[in-house]
Amino acid sequence: MDMIQSLQSVHTHYQAIRKEISKIIIGQDDVLEALLIAFFSSGHAQLVGVPGLAKTMMIQSLADVMDLRFKRIQFTPDLMPSDITGTEVIEEDMKTGHRSFRFIKGPLFGNIILADEINRTPPKTQAALLEAMQERQVTTGGISYKLEAPFFVLATQNPIEQEGTYPLPEAQLDRFMFQLYVDYPSTAEEKEIVIRTTGLESAGLQKVINRSELLDIQRSVKTLPVAEHVVDYAVNIVRATRPDNSAIDNIRHYVKWGAGPRASQYLIIGAKTRAAMLGKVTPDEEDINAVAPQVLRHRILRNFKAEADGVAVDDIIHQLIQVYHGKS
Repeated sequence: MDMIQSLQSVHTHYQAIRKEISKIIIGQDDVLEALLIAFFSSGHAQLVGVPGLAKTMMIQSLADVMDLRFKRIQFTPDLMPSDITGTEVIEEDMKTGHRSFRFIKGPLFGNIILADEINRTPPKTQAALLEAMQERQVTTGGISYKLEAPFFVLATQNPIEQEGTYPLPEAQLDRFMFQLYVDYPSTAEEKEIVIRTTGLESAGLQKVINRSELLDIQRSVKTLPVAEHVVDYAVNIVRATRPDNSAIDNIRHYVKWGAGPRASQYLIIGAKTRAAMLGKVTPDEEDINAVAPQVLRHRILRNFKAEADGVAVDDIIHQLIQVYHGKS
């Protein structure tokens, strides 16, 4: 399959998934687009939003239309690493009396993993999830077990209740390609949600893409060429988030730590994927701008002055884009 055919396949599957998902999910178009960019880019995402906004239903629906195994893990303070990775048990052969260990796989052995309220579990269990995200494997008893591709982790976090939580350290947050805000629906969308969900009939979802096709998409998006000025644009934005290198007042005054090189990588792969989804042969600065908030917002650490003055991370990112857009 040549590049043009691969691009057409990405665009066609993207449109088919969006159309099918719209049977169940009302609104949240930006969140759905970002989730699909993360899926097609082989990345992980963090979803931040209050309860009751259909985050679980959205992810379950995506798994259904993509014919992937969905596993939901409710993270709690007493959750142990073996509860998510799996554990070894002793089995005895009834005929010979011989005993041996057998590994029973945990819920991480799926394709789409919903880590619900990830900040409610202790660091040891968070670290077990981190290995799975980064290495695509879990290790127990000194033996590593590969996770089946594709493998996506989608972690949710409630922004309201922080008592008794374990905030993710910056190094662990950096493993997520995107951080997505799930907001309340509009009045019209909420009315439509109520009408659809309080009747007797519910829409059924059809599978529109299989595992093999999804893996092909993940490979094909990486083959898209990127102009040097687009790479320069992405790198310049990321480097400008670092107070020591930035010429922007808000960065120097309000940012404690900026984004690392992984942000530049995710800006480019995210832009490539978005371009392919929209049927373009190469990404441009607009594609970088579209994924920049999701890539950067959890990688820019504000200082106390920013919090006191009410300066949000997204405000800083918006200013960065305004300053650098068109200058590369």
